[in-house]
Amino acid sequence: MRTLFIGDVHGCAAELDALLEACGWRPGDRVVLVGDLVAKGPDSAGVVRRARELGMLAVRGNHDAHVLRWHHGQAPEGKKLSKEHRQVLETLTPEDWAYLEAQPLFRRFPELNVLAVHGGVVPGIPLAAQRPEELLNLRSIAPDGTPSKRVDGGVPWASCWQGPEFIIFGHDAVRGVQLHPHAMGLDSGCVYGGDLTALVMPERRLVSVRAKRCYVNVNAPQ
Repeated sequence: MRTLFIGDVHGCAAELDALLEACGWRPGDRVVLVGDLVAKGPDSAGVVRRARELGMLAVRGNHDAHVLRWHHGQAPEGKKLSKEHRQVLETLTPEDWAYLEAQPLFRRFPELNVLAVHGGVVPGIPLAAQRPEELLNLRSIAPDGTPSKRVDGGVPWASCWQGPEFIIFGHDAVRGVQLHPHAMGLDSGCVYGGDLTALVMPERRLVSVRAKRCYVNVNAPQ
């Protein structure tokens, strides 16, 4: 069985369909979305619907978690709902919400020695002790070892990861596809006019399709 790990889709349903075609997707292939299925792109509901219909697996991304909090009436005090997140709240069906709610912060695939997560894993800390904040938002490790969600907060966390599991992640569109000895980042900025990228396992083959257009400025909050 092949497994297709796919980077941040962000509501780019047409590009998701194109990537599945480029990968030669067929029934029996397992598809794993590494978070941020929704927000910023034009068709978040279409992405979640496609994921449900095809039985895709996913991990929760920071934007998925954000809209779920608003959906459950747990919005941060003093925060206003952005236009992009309001669109998600207004278009997802009850079935879509149930699917999004069911996705965990990480998934393990022992037969591939792979762990999938959206943001990252702080090296040296057991997985059970990782904070959800880092699993959703981690991008860098500062020189003093402090985890950071900023791209300019230090070196890529994945460059410090020594295994034993190979980690596949998303979230870091600014750095693009990252190839490290024990980790790979798949966010190639589709919603910003870049690519949507998949890693096909077990052969570890990268497949990308170009975004149909730029849907949002790359400097927008991520």
